[in-house]
Amino acid sequence: MAIHESLLLGLLVLLTLLDTIQSDHHVSTSLNRCSFPQGFVFGTATAAYQVEGAVDEGGRGPSIWDDFTHKWPERIAGKGNGDKAVDFYHRYKEDIKEMKEMNMDAFRFSISWTRILPYGKLHKGINKEGVKFYNNLINDLLANDLEPFVTIFHWDLPQALEEEYEGFRSHHIVADFRNFARLCFQLFGDRVKYWMTLNEPGTYSVNGYHVGNFAPGRCSKWVNAACKDGNSSTEPYVVGYHLLLSHAAAVKEYRKYYQRHQKGKIGIVLSSIWAVPFSESEADREAAKRKLDFTLGWFLNPITYGDYPENMWTYVKDRLPRFTRKQSQMLKGSYDFLGINYYSGRYAANKKIVDPWYLSYGNDSHVEMRDQRNGVPIGPPSASDWLFVYPEGIRDLLKYIKDTYNRPTIYISENGKANN
Repeated sequence: MAIHESLLLGLLVLLTLLDTIQSDHHVSTSLNRCSFPQGFVFGTATAAYQVEGAVDEGGRGPSIWDDFTHKWPERIAGKGNGDKAVDFYHRYKEDIKEMKEMNMDAFRFSISWTRILPYGKLHKGINKEGVKFYNNLINDLLANDLEPFVTIFHWDLPQALEEEYEGFRSHHIVADFRNFARLCFQLFGDRVKYWMTLNEPGTYSVNGYHVGNFAPGRCSKWVNAACKDGNSSTEPYVVGYHLLLSHAAAVKEYRKYYQRHQKGKIGIVLSSIWAVPFSESEADREAAKRKLDFTLGWFLNPITYGDYPENMWTYVKDRLPRFTRKQSQMLKGSYDFLGINYYSGRYAANKKIVDPWYLSYGNDSHVEMRDQRNGVPIGPPSASDWLFVYPEGIRDLLKYIKDTYNRPTIYISENGKANN
């Protein structure tokens, strides 16, 4: 079944951090539903391109992931693609039945932009078959007492917008994303009560425009020889800037025209490792804080306080796009809840010297990340070489968010480990 083959089974956990983050309470190793306070929501999570398949069916248009996987299959593990995936498009009823049997409460999924708007733009036509698919999916979830948590953008940008104006490198994306979000609110907001504008905008910006191993595969040649075009010192920040403005525009639209009568909530999904100082030195403690600022704070600081963390201004300087006063005000407080994706921890060590000829997002924080200290890994490894199991990190990360960002409501929208 598709659920067992591809879904990350984790917790969608509603946390009121003041109540659930305790100082030094012992946690039992024997857990069941009774171990969790009232309000916890257990669920499963997917992304459209990873599971739906049916890329040439039902009027769906091509996304940047279709282009990337077909143009450069050698840059994908196993030369795979999402053409069929686990065929969720045809088998969603089976998967919902499994979720019900697993006693889940919720299902987080994303809406494929090109399945609704094949060319990315509202005036170029709405795909009725795509609308029908998501209507059927949502209705079947609700009929089985599963709450839909809907991500509006999970990285599958319409290829038409990438070709027309360079996608999230252009300010034009803000209006098109707002229009797509508005359409989703109009079509599905009577039943969807939890909206997530973006999934991991930092991951999208870094892997797509600094490292170049995600679509659209852009980066500086010296970072990744497979990249044909890109600039790892500027593009991640430009893309991140437009993602933030797109998020704020969608939230403004929802709050102004839909939230009151649809009675839903809207947020964003951010990801972060937990950075542990490599040593007790002040330099390494500051490096751990910088790492959090350059991952989590990059997006959470603007939507909480209206600007980037001071560490980013100090180290990136004029390569960091500036928000106007109006943009800053629109960003500040632009979420009802946060989705947090956590998987692993790393040691953070201060990196004293960065060659000015090799500026990039990866070097800008002046932090060297390490998997082990004194020959001992930070936690047990998993099937993914980047994922070391460090469960302490999720508690430390949540407490850090509570203390730094005004005690927001948080859903753990992804967590877990990779298996063979």
